[in-house]
Amino acid sequence: MTHPTPRTRLDFGPVVLGGNVFGWTTDRDEGFRVLDAFVDGGGRSIDTADVYPAWVPGNSGGESEAIIGEWLASRGNRDRVEIATKVYSLATRPGLSPANIRAAVEDSLRRLQTDHLDLYYAHRDDADVPQEEYLAAFDALVREGKVRELGASNFSADRLASAAAIADAEGLTPFTVAQDRWSLVERGIEDELVPTLRELGVVEAPYHSLAAGFLTGKYRPDGSDLASPRAKTAASYLDDPRNVELLTVLDDVAASHATSVVAVALAWLRQQDAVAAPIASGRTVEQVQTLLESARLELDADELARLSKVTAPRG
Repeated sequence: MTHPTPRTRLDFGPVVLGGNVFGWTTDRDEGFRVLDAFVDGGGRSIDTADVYPAWVPGNSGGESEAIIGEWLASRGNRDRVEIATKVYSLATRPGLSPANIRAAVEDSLRRLQTDHLDLYYAHRDDADVPQEEYLAAFDALVREGKVRELGASNFSADRLASAAAIADAEGLTPFTVAQDRWSLVERGIEDELVPTLRELGVVEAPYHSLAAGFLTGKYRPDGSDLASPRAKTAASYLDDPRNVELLTVLDDVAASHATSVVAVALAWLRQQDAVAAPIASGRTVEQVQTLLESARLELDADELARLSKVTAPRG
């Protein structure tokens, strides 16, 4: 079966830098160092959202965008990077009503200190707003030059397909990129959503690609590094014996390439045919350098199959 050529014109590079840590576990000065290291290492795409990181006490959302915006302005390098952000989840700018989309994009552009976004996502679908209405609102931003392309995050296969049909019928700008949870231990989108992406020519930029740190190889059945509250999510993957087996396979493949488990996990995801590039966060310069190792790694067909088999969805 042949699939339509992906419609995106964006160049994500081998890995997209997640901006959720800026203003949370990474402050402004360290954030500048992380961003510098990412671009200096060949990175080209940065992903954030208006809600990042509103969950931190004392924050109100927009802190990540503001740090990235200060960095862009200080470095004068807006044309070297692609910037993606999102609308829907911020408490003061909720949902996908046309009025909210218009207000939220202006807020994001101001914080990011730029006149356009390369990619603007609906962070969630909004069942309370007719798809025709929010698609028309997004289309207007593209026509005005405020946004280059549109993305859909956390949409069902059916709603992504209906959005594509409406955009085609009404001559509106379609979604060209999807963003969903996908990794070697989170493969739920492979049954329905990924085939739909292929049919529509939409590329995937997966988040949670390192499974809250589990796919760094740091968390092991012996209980090492499990004391931190932040480790609970990562450690929960150890409850599935297949994930424990996966760690062994990851170790073997990483050793054969003299690289890190992180690089192997990201390379596996990058080499899935629906994927443009995985999204991963780095709190420090050292972590960013580890993420960029995956750019130099190409897994062969046997390695891809071996990794895939361990955690393949049970049909």
